[in-house]
Amino acid sequence: MTTQMHPHALAFDRDRLDQLFGTGTELLPLWIAEPYVDLAPSVVKALDTRADLGWYGYEVRPAALLEAFWQWMQTRHRWDGSDLHTSVSPSVGTSIGVLLENHTSPGDGVILQPPVFTDFKPLVVAAGRAVVRNSLAFIEDRYRIDLDDLQAKAAGPSTTAMILCNPHNPVGRMWSADELQTVAQICAANDVLVIADEIHADLALPPHQFTPFAAAAAGTGVRWAATHGPIKTFGLAGVCDTLLITSDSDISNRFRKQSSRLHLTRNNVFGMAAFEAAYRTGGDWLDGMLGLIATNVALLRDGLPHPVGLIEPQATYLAWIDFRGLDLEVPQLARWLAQAGLALSPGHWFGREGAGFARMTIAAPTAQIETAIGRLATAFA
Repeated sequence: MTTQMHPHALAFDRDRLDQLFGTGTELLPLWIAEPYVDLAPSVVKALDTRADLGWYGYEVRPAALLEAFWQWMQTRHRWDGSDLHTSVSPSVGTSIGVLLENHTSPGDGVILQPPVFTDFKPLVVAAGRAVVRNSLAFIEDRYRIDLDDLQAKAAGPSTTAMILCNPHNPVGRMWSADELQTVAQICAANDVLVIADEIHADLALPPHQFTPFAAAAAGTGVRWAATHGPIKTFGLAGVCDTLLITSDSDISNRFRKQSSRLHLTRNNVFGMAAFEAAYRTGGDWLDGMLGLIATNVALLRDGLPHPVGLIEPQATYLAWIDFRGLDLEVPQLARWLAQAGLALSPGHWFGREGAGFARMTIAAPTAQIETAIGRLATAFA
């Protein structure tokens, strides 16, 4: 694993950086949920090899791509997809948008669990559906699902879907099999479709393990669909497609029909090359990155200046950092972080429940995390 931050990460979207965080300070960019390190050499080589062919016309997506994905899932997560329907989708957002259109009606309620990934709420609102908040409970420095509130919200007559983040971005919870099964039972009893965003599935931090919602849902009767793919695991969001997985043939057939109607599955030859290479050959690289993340978690745990605290992550390469001890209002905290020289994602971006927190990407060279800690310490001094 590289010890230097990838040079492109340092120059990433300078206009966007200035727009979000202001100009005049040399900010350390750690707000985008991407690996800030050199990517898997085998994937880079696959892209170079494909580029060297000099032919970029239409290609049929080979069955080997989905075979590579399911072999990976079987090996790393003991998840067998033989009885499931797997469809290609351009993005997680595309999958969620189509599912909301296909299986909910305008005005219906869709459950979200803030603080949660910023794109979920706009997708719900743009679809003309209503956000139903089942805010996570923060108890004894750990986030939990408020199951009593979820039961009440799911029972609402207009609530027809739930977007579940598993593992959860930004708070880093890896939901347990028991928690997921309870969610499945509640939603089954109230005829609520569960859309499980599992795009961070491979980023479990030992000793925690990823439990597919599919496994927890078995036997409950809940209708569900889950999003997967290599985009977060391998830093390929600008190249690769994602996948939509479900046990329900009606969900699968309607999604594929909509995809065909809107031409959502037009192949990208580079995306196909990267997709297969990642799942066939990327295991060692991922293990190295998970080791780097563990090292960086330890640095933050021991090095953050009081009263700043780390919410111990169980998954993802996103550290959820608690700045509430500074007793700053939302605009003040954003300015304070920028003045400290850090471009982090302010917690309120993920919902009002995130006020006082910030998200930091820690799939980065340890030296950069040390620099971030040093800048925080200097800001206090």
